[in-house]
Amino acid sequence: MAKGGFPNFGGGNMNNLMKQAQKLQKQMEDMQSDLKNKEFEATVGGGAVVAVANGKKEIIDIKIKPEVVDPDDVEMLQDLVLSACNEALKKAEDETASEMKKLTGGMNMPGMF
Repeated sequence: MAKGGFPNFGGGNMNNLMKQAQKLQKQMEDMQSDLKNKEFEATVGGGAVVAVANGKKEIIDIKIKPEVVDPDDVEMLQDLVLSACNEALKKAEDETASEMKKLTGGMNMPGMF
């Protein structure tokens, strides 16, 4: 190894590199905690169905307007529920990715979320 350590790694100061890694880890933990408590809402069918997901990518609520419930057209209601759930989950995923990108400076870090 050349004198001075590895370039772009804290100028060869391993202690500084460890501090930076710990800081990033703390920021990621804080972000994960914040996102877990956040809710993402999606509305489809002109407000007929609303799905709410949390940051853990779980559907936590579904609201269906009574006038949408038609026993002769269950498939339409199923499609609306699926669309609302998928859109709420996509919003949660997009925000998670956006927040992660802010922390990592755009570096792709597979397996982090």
